[in-house]
Amino acid sequence: MGLMSGLRHALRIDNWSTLNYKPLFSSPVTGMPERRAFPEAARPWVPAEDERRLAAYKLYSAYDHNQAGELAEIRDGAAARERREYGDPSMFVDTLVSHVLGREQSITVPGAEHAGQDGQDPGDATEAEMAARVQELLQEWADEELLPMRLLQAERKAVCLGDGVIHLWWDAEKQRPRITTYDPGFYFPVIGEDSDGTDFPTRVHFAWELPEDQKRGLPARLRRITYELDWIRPATASGVDRAGRPVRAPVLSEPADDEPPSPVLGRGDQVDSTGAITRIYPWSDTPSYRTVYLTDGIWLLEDLTGDVDVDSLPLDKAHFNTNGQGEVLDHLDIYQDFISVIHMPNTVPEAGEHWGQSSLAKPLQVFDEMAATDTDSARASGTTGLPMIAISGVSDHRQQFNVGPGALFTLGENGRMTAVDTSSALRELREHGHDLGDRAANVARLPAVALGTMDPSKVPSGYALELSLGPLDSNISGMRLARDHADRLIPKFVQRLFLAGQHPDWAGLKVMPAKISRGPYTPTDKAAVLDQVTTAYAAHVISLETAIRMLQDAGWPIEDAQQEIEQIQARSFEAARQLADATGDTQLVANYLGVNITPRETAPPTPQLPGLPSDATTTDPALEDQKGSGGNVS
Repeated sequence: MGLMSGLRHALRIDNWSTLNYKPLFSSPVTGMPERRAFPEAARPWVPAEDERRLAAYKLYSAYDHNQAGELAEIRDGAAARERREYGDPSMFVDTLVSHVLGREQSITVPGAEHAGQDGQDPGDATEAEMAARVQELLQEWADEELLPMRLLQAERKAVCLGDGVIHLWWDAEKQRPRITTYDPGFYFPVIGEDSDGTDFPTRVHFAWELPEDQKRGLPARLRRITYELDWIRPATASGVDRAGRPVRAPVLSEPADDEPPSPVLGRGDQVDSTGAITRIYPWSDTPSYRTVYLTDGIWLLEDLTGDVDVDSLPLDKAHFNTNGQGEVLDHLDIYQDFISVIHMPNTVPEAGEHWGQSSLAKPLQVFDEMAATDTDSARASGTTGLPMIAISGVSDHRQQFNVGPGALFTLGENGRMTAVDTSSALRELREHGHDLGDRAANVARLPAVALGTMDPSKVPSGYALELSLGPLDSNISGMRLARDHADRLIPKFVQRLFLAGQHPDWAGLKVMPAKISRGPYTPTDKAAVLDQVTTAYAAHVISLETAIRMLQDAGWPIEDAQQEIEQIQARSFEAARQLADATGDTQLVANYLGVNITPRETAPPTPQLPGLPSDATTTDPALEDQKGSGGNVS
């Protein structure tokens, strides 16, 4: 963050400085948001460095929900309510979300496509079978957990606000990992001073205020959920303190031989030679010294006095919640050495920065100009549809005039009536609005063909269409690069949570490298792709596996690549014949076709030459004489 101080104002340059042109967001004197408009960001428990971030989230949300005028009313008065907002920012957000997600999402495990293939080493075959099994289980989990919908929720937050947050946790009741999407305004990571912004924090808070509930007699409160990666400590159990609050207390052993009780280790924990506690997790063979502690507490806002923030709330005034198993959530050891919270920035963060940038940030001023133009157009359309009339030479000045169909006006001598035509001004305003729409699309790198505003009949060729999508391609590539770590962490964390939960389907499996694959986002010429794949496969420059994958990427209805390959091979009799001629291995041909072939157990009969007895042999001297003299045997 850069700060340049002057006599009358402060210039603040940070991740949200594109909003500084709004006096509501950046005070000319302090550079901070106006607290009347953003009271949530100025709460006493909110860290000072997060105030501008939370205010920016609210401002972007106001544009997304057509409420920018309602927010501006706080400073500009009731006149700001007349602002016309037709949903252009929301349309840009929805378009970018659909493109960055792609038409479909699937979880893939490298090597799964080689399962069941012949000619592999036993180790490679076992690895391929395990990869295929892990991929199948991950896809089943994605279907049960509605993964595409969860990703859509996170992506809309990321594109609109600049950041998305996903949390994965083990549900003992449903016996599977669950996925939750959080609003980034509830997300408060503790980033160390020595961190460059890309290191994952070792302590993460989710915090939000609970409003006063008069029916239940509950005052305003603050809830905070904390995940902290720390050293493994002795076991604890649920209990109560002297004030009757539920807390966790250390478990002590029974005293023996006049020895004082000692702390008890958790299940599977050991003490090494240095006295530190270690633990081996199911996804690693190396002892770990770390675990994650979960704390879920509620504070009364009236108790939060003094210099405290979300990271320094007084624990002695907290009321800790309990989970479904009755465990008090006061530094509860959840037996995992990773914080399963994934921060998904919308853009690749700048060096030393942790947060992403909203896709609305750059074209936001253009959206303001579009709203002003739409407001002027609405006013001009009123005078065009019901024009202003000037009447002169009225004989009776007490006469009332109502302009409408069939109206009759009585005028005096030399009287006339003139209509003021404002249609030309309306036409100019509309053209200006179209220019601003194109300007916003250019700034956001969304060509007209991506927004659906281009007439398809005006596209000269597919190549011209592909060139027009160039800015969108680079934009989506950068956005998907920022999400690449999340696409890899989600299936990785899911596998670890399944192993930690000791699910029977995952017995004997290990964590495999996996990734969420996002489908294509641009229109694809399936016929052209099919022609390319057919030509390349016939020329033996690509494998059948690659050909099937290319067809999948083009949108062909192929759900399981390996199953599709098996079905193709089961009908490739000519290829099977060539395989039999090349190898002579009947079992190999059977495996290729996916059928059982029973080889013949008896030798084929000896061919009989015509005109010879069945016991005749080619060693007859007469026959040998005839063959030697070139005669024919008949």
